[in-house]
Amino acid sequence: MARKTATMEAGTGAPVERVPGLDRLPAGPALFVGRRTELAALRAAAARPAEGRSPVLVLAGRPGSGRTALAVRFAVTVAGQYPDGVLFARLSAPDGGRVPPARVARRLLEQLGADTADVPLPGAAQDGRDDPACVALRAALTGRRVLLLLDDVRDAGQLWPLLADEPGCLVLATTAGPLTGIEDIDPVILGGLDRSAAAELLGDLVGGTRIGCDPVGAADLAEACGSQPAALRLMAGRLRGKPELAVTEAAKELLRAVAEAGKAEPERAPGKDPEGAKESAEPADPPAGNGKGKGERGKGRRGAAVTGAEPAAAVTPPAEPARDPAAWVRPGPEPAEPVPVPDNDPLVGAFTLAYAGLTAAQARMLRALTLAPAQSADPRTASALVGCPAPEAATTLAALAERELLAEEPPAADGTARYRVPGRLHPRLVRLRERDDRPAEIELARARLLERLVRLTESARSLLDPSDGAGPDPLPGPLRLKSAAHAREWLLGERDLLLGAVADAIGQGDLDGSAGRLVTALLRSLPLTGAAAPADLHQLHELVLTVAERHGRPRRASAALLNLGDLQAAAGRWEQASAHYRAALEHARTADDEALCARALEGAAGCHRALGDAVRAADWYGRALGVRQSMGDQAAEARLLARVAEAHAAQRRFDEAEREYRASLSVLRRIGDERGREAVAAALAELRERASIG
Repeated sequence: MARKTATMEAGTGAPVERVPGLDRLPAGPALFVGRRTELAALRAAAARPAEGRSPVLVLAGRPGSGRTALAVRFAVTVAGQYPDGVLFARLSAPDGGRVPPARVARRLLEQLGADTADVPLPGAAQDGRDDPACVALRAALTGRRVLLLLDDVRDAGQLWPLLADEPGCLVLATTAGPLTGIEDIDPVILGGLDRSAAAELLGDLVGGTRIGCDPVGAADLAEACGSQPAALRLMAGRLRGKPELAVTEAAKELLRAVAEAGKAEPERAPGKDPEGAKESAEPADPPAGNGKGKGERGKGRRGAAVTGAEPAAAVTPPAEPARDPAAWVRPGPEPAEPVPVPDNDPLVGAFTLAYAGLTAAQARMLRALTLAPAQSADPRTASALVGCPAPEAATTLAALAERELLAEEPPAADGTARYRVPGRLHPRLVRLRERDDRPAEIELARARLLERLVRLTESARSLLDPSDGAGPDPLPGPLRLKSAAHAREWLLGERDLLLGAVADAIGQGDLDGSAGRLVTALLRSLPLTGAAAPADLHQLHELVLTVAERHGRPRRASAALLNLGDLQAAAGRWEQASAHYRAALEHARTADDEALCARALEGAAGCHRALGDAVRAADWYGRALGVRQSMGDQAAEARLLARVAEAHAAQRRFDEAEREYRASLSVLRRIGDERGREAVAAALAELRERASIG
């Protein structure tokens, strides 16, 4: 069943005004039912007057409750009130990893169209409200009306650095809860769907008359699913794939699967459907929280009504408002662990049945996608993971999405379909991968993925800069990038995934060769897009440094540190740059590389010069000069003599400065550099004028 981003207001069918950024939201389900009470509570909370900062709405529910789908639906219906755009970011990786707020801020700035090249690089210990990217984001949001949808927030420490002092913006955060530490939050807590909505969802998803002709079976299935949207969708996918399966029997299968969950081997092997299994294994008590369609009711702190079963982790009311009106953020607890899906959850049982109905190839693809960066893939990367042609991979991905086992992402710029492993299923799939796939197969899949990304990146570089030698061997037709514009769009669209793939590979340390080639390809390709963020280049050079130090390659480590120092210097962070240059000098000495030593010495001298320390600048320039003279590099010698003269002049040591300028002129005359002679002669004349006045 095709999926597309919802563009109609829930319950009205009225078209929503298009605003910038709607296309970057996750593809909402084509069929969305119920949740009218929750939508009304969110609208009421958003309509309350705000003062001082962006109002925050929190939508809390356990995995599988449909919190992201509801958040997207709400964002689409109110987007017209925020003409400056909609921003979206996930604050957790599918494996539960916590995304730092600084990284989120940089991506949100890019979505706003801000130039992140001017955003200083993060400091060694900065990852909060004072991070330069977070400061820049809050400044960029001032005076705008923007809707920020922040999905799967782990803790308040991720959220509050992103909140601007702009009441015209609205922040909608989804979380598994609790989310404490930010004042004046009214959480809307999601439980199961009510009976009519659950039946409607099953009927729309399964189609035909199977649900309408068996209302009792539909009610039993909804109850077995706990009325959770994710479990209902998985069971609907199973019913679509097995037309002969009765709805009542599907409900019994699910109850048996839930009862069996938590055993040593909870997931059946693919192709081993439990047909003909005994029906005596039903649990004594049905899954808690289904409410049999009635739903439980609760209220947020201001009385916002919510419906359905309680989530796995309740949202704790925030502390009393701070006495100081400006102190609207309080330090929260340590980051919470990801909220797990318990083994007796209906979602686990529904996944077990869905997985058992897959072919071996489909199951292998699904497990392999947990190796993809951010668990997101298109046919290009999926085909590399399993070693099949791209068209075959595209067919398999679509079949898995049809069974509700993959979530559709917004397509790539060239229209290529993209899919993501839902975070609620990721832990189970990792367990299956570790059980069913040999370590050698996993390593081979990761190696194929890295090599595919290297070839694609090199292909993009050759299209963006045809003059840079011969390009790589052409890729197969379905994988090929077709033009320079296509290559630029691919690089920028896949940048986060490419960086994630490199970081994952280098973090594991077993594929440094392939990872190193991908780093080199990215360092050569990203600047050609004209939109390479310094933070991305900084991350890549740090990865080069990690590999170089791991393998004892001091020359390469020194080069990486010099590049890191250059990036810090370009950002005006002179202390950090100086530390990198000094570390580079140590590695260069170990490698006995005079050229690298000279670069490091000159870089450190420049930092002292920028910091106004003329004494140390003269000392370091003098040491660099000695190395360049021993190398016979006369152009560099002339340049450094002029730098030493400048440092002496800053100390009002005019005689020493004039001597160095005259030595520089002598070298420039010897090598025939007329433009250099003119510049140094002008500096010498200015020095003599200062000395005469002084």
